[in-house]
Amino acid sequence: MAADKNQPNRITELFGIEYPIIQGGMIWCAGWELASAVSEAGGLGVIGSGSMYPEVLKDHISKCKAATSNPFAVNLPLLYPDIEKHVESIIELGVPIVFTSAGSPKKWTSKLKSHGITVAHVVSSAVFAAKSEAAGVDAVVCEGFEAGGHNGREETTTMCLIPSVVESVDIPVIAAGGLYDGKSMLAAMVLGAEGAQMGSRFVATKESSAHNEFKKIVVELGEGGTSLTLKELTPVRMIHNQFYRKVIEAYEAKATNEELAELLGRGRSKKGMFEGNIDEGELEIGQIASMLQKIQPAGKVVIEIVQQYTDTGGQKLGKRFEF
Repeated sequence: MAADKNQPNRITELFGIEYPIIQGGMIWCAGWELASAVSEAGGLGVIGSGSMYPEVLKDHISKCKAATSNPFAVNLPLLYPDIEKHVESIIELGVPIVFTSAGSPKKWTSKLKSHGITVAHVVSSAVFAAKSEAAGVDAVVCEGFEAGGHNGREETTTMCLIPSVVESVDIPVIAAGGLYDGKSMLAAMVLGAEGAQMGSRFVATKESSAHNEFKKIVVELGEGGTSLTLKELTPVRMIHNQFYRKVIEAYEAKATNEELAELLGRGRSKKGMFEGNIDEGELEIGQIASMLQKIQPAGKVVIEIVQQYTDTGGQKLGKRFEF
């Protein structure tokens, strides 16, 4: 169901935020410093728990609560091996919003909502959006295959996915994948989305926990510098570095799924994005990275998006900044 432009924005009301801008909960890049900075600027900051041990997540949640009085969220990959401990920490520490991903939301949504937690789920198709609504989630994030990191197998682009998902559900829809500024946000809203989630744009910020060498590669990346690959394991969009070329060579040698898994190994994304090994690490970023030119404070990014959204013709958002 498409949003009514004359009605209040359901995403800002649902999350209690000023602007319908959500920072993606990227693994190795989205710690408490980034999440709190985005929330302080009026968007919704998200802690990426998929790369955190249970005690590390608790520490990040506590520090985020101390750094901002505004709402923030935790991204919870449902395939995380210690998910029960993450859920316990989220409930115990009073996290107000959870974004679930990488699995069916059916098992955990009711438990989270029974503790007053708002739940959004990331989907890559209208079919999964409808199933997520039936599972009781409060909103869905429809993520096109332009996005970085792990992705849908359907390879549906964001601009095709948004109207399909909007027509399939009655709950609010957040668009993701290939969005990085006010103009792309406005395009998503015209198609019926009520919020925009941006990951790659916030990787290239001072508060991002990504390694500086990774940030440098991101802002220097040219057009066509990423590809979606490893679909036999789990689809992931990554930068064309030396490790990516090894993956291509493995495909050319007709590697089995087991051989691909062995090549990927463990900790490959940590090695690249968090530790800064830009040759042998798995460098996950979206296609839109080719549009990023500089590393900025996260709060300034939020302000620029809002200003450009308004200047391009979008309705006024929030009351904090006058342009």
